[in-house]
Amino acid sequence: MDSKSESKSITEFSSIITFLIVFGITLIFVIFFLRRKSSKRGVLLTGLCDSGKTLIFAQLVHGKYTSTQTSMKENLGDYLVKNVTLRLIDIPGHERLRDRFFDQYKSVARGIMYVVDSVTLQKNVKDAAECLYNILSECMGLNNLSVLIICNKQDLPLAKTSTVVKSMLEKELNALRITKSSQLESVDQKTNKAKMIGKVGENFNFSHLPFDVKFVEASVSSEHKNTNDMEMWLTTLCS
Repeated sequence: MDSKSESKSITEFSSIITFLIVFGITLIFVIFFLRRKSSKRGVLLTGLCDSGKTLIFAQLVHGKYTSTQTSMKENLGDYLVKNVTLRLIDIPGHERLRDRFFDQYKSVARGIMYVVDSVTLQKNVKDAAECLYNILSECMGLNNLSVLIICNKQDLPLAKTSTVVKSMLEKELNALRITKSSQLESVDQKTNKAKMIGKVGENFNFSHLPFDVKFVEASVSSEHKNTNDMEMWLTTLCS
């Protein structure tokens, strides 16, 4: 074999080895990504007490209306969609419990459902926004996440529409962001869990967040059931 042929063979062999190495590394990353995605099958149901979280949980998991009371621990149930089983986790709305349970389950979250009482939001908007702010700020470092804000109790006459709810929450979250920004400047950031959300120098808008946020209207009661938009959103988590 002459030197040119030998050199050509070495080059071809090197190219094959390089291809196999690149292919192997790519395959490892793909497998790792798919395993990581499949392990994140949790959907966290969050919100204030009496917003209707547990009723929604019962309807989605058990397909029926059931009487509920204020939850002091999480409710767990499976929701099957597209041959994929999502794990629905109803987190207590009590202010002394919700942060602890959210921290416990956020690492497995593929989606977060935040339930708003559309009837009482006018008087509870500060508490609802505070709870939502803490959730959103904790989600800033999570990947492949979707958030659904459920404007519940639409069957009642004084319920706010999803457009109104969105506007009210954006206004209150913007005010909260200013307050929490001042707190971060005055204390050690390590002792303050709140993280900045939205774009600096602009009024808060849900479209500024690094993950998708969608609003839907719903109602779950003994006489009315409207969960279609929620179920469609759950389906998109598995696509």
